[in-house]
Amino acid sequence: MSARPHPAWDHLILEEVDSTNAEAARRFSGHPLWVVAKRQTAGVGRRGRAWHGAEGNFFGSYICAPMCTPQVAAQHSFVAALALRDAVAALGLGAGLALKWPNDVLLDERKLAGILLESQGQGNQITRLTVGIGVNLAAAPPQAQMEAGAMPAISLAERGAPPAPEAFLDRLAPAFAHWTARLQGDGFAPIRTAWLADAARLGQEIQARLPRETVTGVFSTVDEAGALVLDTPDGKRVLHAADVNFP
Repeated sequence: MSARPHPAWDHLILEEVDSTNAEAARRFSGHPLWVVAKRQTAGVGRRGRAWHGAEGNFFGSYICAPMCTPQVAAQHSFVAALALRDAVAALGLGAGLALKWPNDVLLDERKLAGILLESQGQGNQITRLTVGIGVNLAAAPPQAQMEAGAMPAISLAERGAPPAPEAFLDRLAPAFAHWTARLQGDGFAPIRTAWLADAARLGQEIQARLPRETVTGVFSTVDEAGALVLDTPDGKRVLHAADVNFP
């Protein structure tokens, strides 16, 4: 384990954990903290799915006490996506990047990174927020290991020698701090504008899978709260949670 001080954030680089989200929760003392592991044995993705990842990939979690509403807490998914975009772009690998609602980063229309938010709170106040981030730096899982219909994956290694996880954190953490400060200081509007500038399939037909239906429509925008807005044959649909597929 190593812990390197930094003027803007505290972080730990660990050899192996079960889940960086779980480890961050165990180590949280009330102060913002990044936890990054070189190996993760029980990573979890959206809706409890396993997050596959090879050694050399980025497995990290940021934990804080935001003291905000659940709506604002959820908007940290957009913050993380923008930070990931900026971190990859800073490596000179930004061409072909796109942001997929609600929590993925794509490269050449394949999944490069995923984001998982976990929160705890009382009433209308979130007292602890964990932002889990997985990035395919060194390798991408083969399609055979992924669930049926999942978007194909890609790694930065397909663009050249990828950075080590520690080096990637040095790009990601300041970008995350920048966009977090914008959210806290200026609200969601500038986050929404920046995210929409690189939104995948904006203005095109997509599918949004809900527990009891699949909604097909044109992706028109995300609203002022961050919800997905689709124009469908039956009218406008505003979706606060869904799995998005590209036909």
